[in-house]
Amino acid sequence: MASTRLPGKPLADVGGRSMIVEVTRRSVAAGIGRVVVATDDEDVRAAVAGAGYEVVMTRSDHASGSDRIFEALGHVDPEGRARRIVNVQGDLPTLDPALIRAAVALLDDPAVDIGTLAAEIVDAGERTNPNVVKVVGTEVAPARLRAFYFTRATAPYGEGPLFHHIGLYAYRRAALERFVALPPSPLESREKLEQLRALEAGMRIDVAVVDTVPLGVDTPEDLERARSLLAREA
Repeated sequence: MASTRLPGKPLADVGGRSMIVEVTRRSVAAGIGRVVVATDDEDVRAAVAGAGYEVVMTRSDHASGSDRIFEALGHVDPEGRARRIVNVQGDLPTLDPALIRAAVALLDDPAVDIGTLAAEIVDAGERTNPNVVKVVGTEVAPARLRAFYFTRATAPYGEGPLFHHIGLYAYRRAALERFVALPPSPLESREKLEQLRALEAGMRIDVAVVDTVPLGVDTPEDLERARSLLAREA
């Protein structure tokens, strides 16, 4: 809600729904389990509850979304029944529900601690854009990488594809518990990318390579683009 470039963006109208409700609707459509919105804002809580979805209030001082979902998990599942936890950011109103399923499917491999997503970069300008996070990894199966590093730099060097990281994460519960207990790592602090904390701690992150990057809404221009894309879907 305190976004400097788009204040109040979770409640911005996108196709007749608030953005947070649209993201929630798409998360439910993934069909993988219980969906709960975690927020520290009463207006967001009211909007989500008014649309008939589950919502839980969390503290306002969390440093990251991972910390927030861990608190929410303690509220909604204190018995520890849920073994896989997905963190979906609330500003992805064009998210394809299939992408959520793709991230969760990576955890079918017992060696994987965290699953996430990437798409091959096709826009040359994104290769050098520091706001486009790149994942560097090795292919372990078709359309699947094991991540070695995430960076805002242009990497890896040389000819070949580059991959645009999509910030949606599926955690094993034990991995999430371990992750939030770790202090920020040196590379995390340098790159401003929290997933590096997991890699520096020796956790395994696998990446499903998908065809599309959901639009993250950060500016008024992004919002208008999201409205246009959703209008085409209607």
